[in-house]
Amino acid sequence: MTRTTLPDQDFAAFLFDMDGTLLTSIKAAERVWGNWAASQGLDVAAFLPTIHGKRSEDTVRGLNLPGVDPVAEAARITQAEIEDVAGVEAIRGAAAFLASLPPQQWAIVTSAPRKLAEARIAAAGMPTPGVLVAAEDVERGKPAPDPFLLGARKLGVAPEACLVFEDTLAGLRSAAAAGMKSIVVTTTHAHPMQTEVPGVLDYEELRAVQSGDGKLRVQMHM
Repeated sequence: MTRTTLPDQDFAAFLFDMDGTLLTSIKAAERVWGNWAASQGLDVAAFLPTIHGKRSEDTVRGLNLPGVDPVAEAARITQAEIEDVAGVEAIRGAAAFLASLPPQQWAIVTSAPRKLAEARIAAAGMPTPGVLVAAEDVERGKPAPDPFLLGARKLGVAPEACLVFEDTLAGLRSAAAAGMKSIVVTTTHAHPMQTEVPGVLDYEELRAVQSGDGKLRVQMHM
């Protein structure tokens, strides 16, 4: 994970995951999910690491809890998350990096529902994207390729011409399945991630360089 490993090519567009990639909502998310897990009698400490990078409905469904409707339960959890954005903040350098990009050449592709995504983006003081792919926009969430493929389609670019910024294995698998190269943002990681994908801590030393034909390349600067 060094600066020399960044993709040495131009891209038509950049696609960004949201939570853990552009902003950190770990404190808020773990407050809400921790309370819910405790109410269900789950081992909170063991459960919380499993919630990141996936749609809430998929997380609840994967637990196979008796008598629990994943759709209804996920809706209640999402509403609680919308109401609790305390501590949500932009990852270092992210807002300035986004502001340097042409608006039509980047999108946010998140596993969060649209209303929650909008609430967190606002709470973090981030620019609103022209294209936002949210949980309800696809039938299959990450790690399926559908979210990133939809993001590329909405921007009008080929999947292989997109560079993805992610922070979870589910997201990296989604990008790879979509035929896209990725960079992993590691600032929220408590432990090293086992991946060959090049990584950066945050955006403080990143810059986007535009070529003569309008394509983008990501570089490190001091």
